[in-house]
Amino acid sequence: MYIGDGETDSKTGIGLTKPINVDISHHVINPKQNRTRTRTRQSPNKTRTRQINSTLYNSSTSLFLSYHFSFPSAILTGFCDWGGFKMSLCSKEADLVVIDEEDESGTVCLHAYSDLTYVSPLVFLYLLKECYKHGSLKATKKFQALQYRVHQVLANKPQPGPATFIVQCLTVLPMFGVYGEGFSHLVISALRRFFKSVSEPTSEDDMSLARKLAAQFFLDTVGGSVAYDEKVMLHTLRVFDVGLTSIDEALSMSGVWCGHGFACGSAFLEQYISDLIKSKSFMTAVSLLEHFSFRFPGETFLQQMVEDKDFQAAEKWATFMGRPSLCILVQEYGSRNMLKQAYNVIKKNYLQHEFPELCYKCRESAMKDLAEKALWDVAENMAKGDRQLLEYLVYLAMEAGYLEKVDELCGRYSLAGLQKAQEAEVSFLEKSFLRLNDLAVEDVVWVDDVNELRKATSFLEGCRVVGIDCEWKPIYIKGCKPSKVSIMQIGTDSKIFILDLIKLYNDASEILDHCLGQILQSYSILKLGYNFQCDIKQLALSYGDLECFKHYDMLLDIQNVFKESCGGLAGLTKKILGVSLNKTRRNSDWEQRPLTQNQLEYAALDAAVLIHIFRHVRDHPPHESSLETVQWKSHIVSHMDNSKKLKKPKKWKKKPKCHSTQTLASTF
Repeated sequence: MYIGDGETDSKTGIGLTKPINVDISHHVINPKQNRTRTRTRQSPNKTRTRQINSTLYNSSTSLFLSYHFSFPSAILTGFCDWGGFKMSLCSKEADLVVIDEEDESGTVCLHAYSDLTYVSPLVFLYLLKECYKHGSLKATKKFQALQYRVHQVLANKPQPGPATFIVQCLTVLPMFGVYGEGFSHLVISALRRFFKSVSEPTSEDDMSLARKLAAQFFLDTVGGSVAYDEKVMLHTLRVFDVGLTSIDEALSMSGVWCGHGFACGSAFLEQYISDLIKSKSFMTAVSLLEHFSFRFPGETFLQQMVEDKDFQAAEKWATFMGRPSLCILVQEYGSRNMLKQAYNVIKKNYLQHEFPELCYKCRESAMKDLAEKALWDVAENMAKGDRQLLEYLVYLAMEAGYLEKVDELCGRYSLAGLQKAQEAEVSFLEKSFLRLNDLAVEDVVWVDDVNELRKATSFLEGCRVVGIDCEWKPIYIKGCKPSKVSIMQIGTDSKIFILDLIKLYNDASEILDHCLGQILQSYSILKLGYNFQCDIKQLALSYGDLECFKHYDMLLDIQNVFKESCGGLAGLTKKILGVSLNKTRRNSDWEQRPLTQNQLEYAALDAAVLIHIFRHVRDHPPHESSLETVQWKSHIVSHMDNSKKLKKPKKWKKKPKCHSTQTLASTF
């Protein structure tokens, strides 16, 4: 293997390369934990060298150099895995090659920078740019790898010190065109990381000089002689702790700004911040006010930001100004009925005692949002036993037609006074939503053992059209693994089978696989679903070893038949049948056993209503004035899992005509 042996040019201190033979040692970096470990592997016998040639120009010595990277293909394949990267040593001084897991040819090379004593910022940045250019990974991964590398090599004696060296890099970076802005964030974040990782990262002299240069850099950026965006400018002020004293010194050394009448830094900054406010660059203005501890704009500044809908800047400014300004901000939010934003500020800053009524109103609004999403348990937890809020939740449940939730809440919290109101609502609510009796469904069968499963399969195989739906327990915690599909409903217009998938899979997975395969893969049964792609994906994730969910035939997704949005299955049912579905039980606990009667009815309705919608589409061709042209036969689809590969090519026989989708569709 060819690597750099550490030989250094006497004038520039830049490491050169020459081929030597060593064992391949892998230093694998975990980007999240910043730890390094070593593994050793043998390189393949046949290697192919990848070469990158780049030219460097050293401005301090006017020396034209040629730098040569020599990478055998052995270091481009077969690396260790860690944190989404694959990395390998390609230099004695820890040059790295990074390979993306998804693209085995993807690389990014990282220079050793073994000794920065005689390396100018220009040469340093040029090498950095060349490494970035020749990498073929995504920009984010290249940025992360290069940033980590720069953070490491700042300990390799950059002159006159790491802090000053980075400021000098910022001054030079505009010469690099499109790379300037991104690399500026890269070197600043690398320096910040370096400061945090080392107990004594630099000397006082280095930091003092860097602060002076950073102050001048700030003035040049404001004046437009250095082209940087405002974020780079703000990061520079923070990292180098540039204060008013440093601005004063920089102004005194700059004849340009003194000629404009700015005798001190505070006058200069006030004028600049005022200009930012006039141009509505509120976040930059607030960041500068906070950094230099200015409080001059007044109360109207906060209102101006809210009116301009720059809420992030408004909250940042109010937090800096203190509790009185936070109270004003809450009042501004409340007057605009921005209850969610108001409640967030109240909670974050412990202002509940100052705004008890608004806080209560915000909680009611949040509970209503949760109820509309059928997240009743979360809404109940938010009430925290408050009787008034619980009564409001009961009212929401009654309004939604969720009568069992009304009974549950009234019984659990002894809300007997609401029973009469509940009884008065029952007759109205029963007429507001579609019920199982309205569809003349004769039987709902719970299937949780092998015998019942076989009976259900035998019955369904004799049907020409069936509706299919699934349910699973909702997950409210972000990042948690999704629940397994709990039940599957398959049925006709008169009989619905509800399969306990969890129990059947645990008791007899092979029989379950066979029986469902008989239904899903049948050419003679038209399967109706609504957004079935979501269901089949969840089924495959839940029961990945079952073949029945990897292949289906003759599926008609009702959602795809209608071009315009109807508001889900409930909205489509309302449009076609004139009565909506009650979806309040959608997010209930589908893993509890036994399911409640209301859950069983909800599950059965979702499958049965699909058949009635299909019949309407089939039997009532659209009028010319209809919003959509219903060509339902063209939406019948089949699916074969792409991961299935035939071991031997087969001689396919011509399918019988009855297997043609169009021919079969005409029989339904």
